[in-house]
Amino acid sequence: MRKIAISRKESFNAAHRLHCDSLSLEENINLFGKCNNPNYHGHNYTLIVTLIGVPDLVTGLLLDIRKLSEIIKAEVVERLDHKNLNLDVPEFKNLNPSAENMAFVIYDILRKAIEPQFDLKIRLYETENNFVDYPYL
Repeated sequence: MRKIAISRKESFNAAHRLHCDSLSLEENINLFGKCNNPNYHGHNYTLIVTLIGVPDLVTGLLLDIRKLSEIIKAEVVERLDHKNLNLDVPEFKNLNPSAENMAFVIYDILRKAIEPQFDLKIRLYETENNFVDYPYL
């Protein structure tokens, strides 16, 4: 059977501070620059979730895209939108909320909510020009 990919784009807004407690303040400032602002800063994130699998022989659909949208909104957007990631989101209590770590967390959340027969890929845009992919292949 031939596999195909479907993707859904959603967005959310969140604030964070990139900071590692194991580093000195000077090291954090040198490493993260303005992103180490102790008063936090925000982004308008764009999330693209891709499912890969074999479409249903009768409907021709891999998954109803509305269902994928509902899953993303319920599991990710509701959890992260208009939140301070460092303070409001338990997954980042001891994890620096970099885009890379956010992609890992989002993937793990969605992996539990999406049927295992689908391969899952996450693309998270932190800015228009900066994004991460997980898994990267």
